[in-house]
Amino acid sequence: MKETILTNKKNGMAVMIGSILLLVAALIGCISGSVLADNGKESIGIVLLIVSVVVICIGWIPFLGLRVLRPNEALVLTLFGKYVGTLKGNGFYFINPFCTSVNPAASTKLNQSGDVSAKGTVTKASGDGEGIHIELVNKKISLKIMTLNNNRQKINDCLGNPIEIGIAVMWRVVDTAKAVFNVDNYKEYLSLQCDAALRNIVRIYPYDVAPNVDTTGDGIADEGSLRGSSEVVAQRIKDEIQNRVNEAGLEIVEARITYLAYAPEIAAVMLQRQQASAIIDARKMIVDGAVGMVEMALDRLKANDVVSLDEERKAAMVSNLLVVLCGNQNAQPVVNSGSLY
Repeated sequence: MKETILTNKKNGMAVMIGSILLLVAALIGCISGSVLADNGKESIGIVLLIVSVVVICIGWIPFLGLRVLRPNEALVLTLFGKYVGTLKGNGFYFINPFCTSVNPAASTKLNQSGDVSAKGTVTKASGDGEGIHIELVNKKISLKIMTLNNNRQKINDCLGNPIEIGIAVMWRVVDTAKAVFNVDNYKEYLSLQCDAALRNIVRIYPYDVAPNVDTTGDGIADEGSLRGSSEVVAQRIKDEIQNRVNEAGLEIVEARITYLAYAPEIAAVMLQRQQASAIIDARKMIVDGAVGMVEMALDRLKANDVVSLDEERKAAMVSNLLVVLCGNQNAQPVVNSGSLY
């Protein structure tokens, strides 16, 4: 289905004013015809009365063709089931009164911007105190950039760890004919494709950097992860969604990860694992630094010929220095006032 842009002139105001004047003239004609018929001019009066009544009966039809469009709005029009074209551009238009507007997603509400109430409720009071509610569905298609805030999903990453992730997708309609006629409901279609694309991409990455994991598909292990490569992951999600919604006439402007965390059932365990990794890394750094300081102390003592230590004394000194440097608490010094032997 190819989109056809209509170039109708914005003559809705002229048609409305002309139709109102025609109805007023018909009403005056009815009164004048009745007066002429009563005054003996029956033939002229009856003809004028009949013409005026016919005009009043069909004079409301042009009002059905009046359409008002605001900026970034469009109308997809069909005539007896045939696609006529799409009306774009703000203004007051007059179209074929028998054309109908089509928007299968008009009443669909997703968790997104742009889905404010598209219905107008008309309340008519009745005698029993209750009201009659009539819902008027707006068939206009918004061409603005909208944000779909997808619900959080529980997905297993490439290591099998369950995580919860949510995304926000910025999108807009670029081809109204495809959006209306190629899919049943383009809003629901977009939401489902976002869920599928998110699952496909998340399953490629680990939550955190893991060894021997290839996230790019080139056969070489890399350091890609959901937490550390969020920009790359978001771009891949955007491209995946775009490939799926091209036939629906939608453009994906941007995709962003809005929520990322381990699932509640393993969150506590993974937190302990992260804490253990942090403690091990910190201890490793402390030990490396302490060994370096001990080596430097021994080299300085030997170079300056401060004291001559045999292997047993060196071992004792190294042990004492490592205890002091690697201990969690401050060392309590013991002063030996006697001989070392």
